[in-house]
Amino acid sequence: MNINTESIRALLMKHNIKPSYPRIRIMEYLLAKRNHPTVEKIYGELVKEIPTLSKTTVYNTLNLFINANITRVVTIEDNETRYDADITNHGHFKCETCGMVYDFSISSDDIETKGLEKFEVHEKNVYYKGICPKCLNNKTNIEEVKNEKFKRY
Repeated sequence: MNINTESIRALLMKHNIKPSYPRIRIMEYLLAKRNHPTVEKIYGELVKEIPTLSKTTVYNTLNLFINANITRVVTIEDNETRYDADITNHGHFKCETCGMVYDFSISSDDIETKGLEKFEVHEKNVYYKGICPKCLNNKTNIEEVKNEKFKRY
């Protein structure tokens, strides 16, 4: 999607959401950053620009977006709710070291789900946890430095 004010305004209006400035900026943030932010992250970034913004406004706006199916909830951790404006079927990987959440492609239709034949599925989520390549590389580099220092003594 094109990330400009007019396209976001049109998206919101298409889903019967009044395109107020905070709503436009929240959607713009979700589309531009693609960092699967928490409410606190969104609030912390946007309150600098919109001093009157409240966390309640962020929560209410995200709930509007979720109910309109233009944003989805990402709950990889039980105690952490993140948001994603990419509503296509895809998976999420959370790095246990740096906490970043990455998108990855997945064909959820290829996942075998025995026992759900008579169910109506409304949502599919795939979550993986582990260590991302950047953190693995840092870990390897740290280990190499430690080993090099150990060899000297």
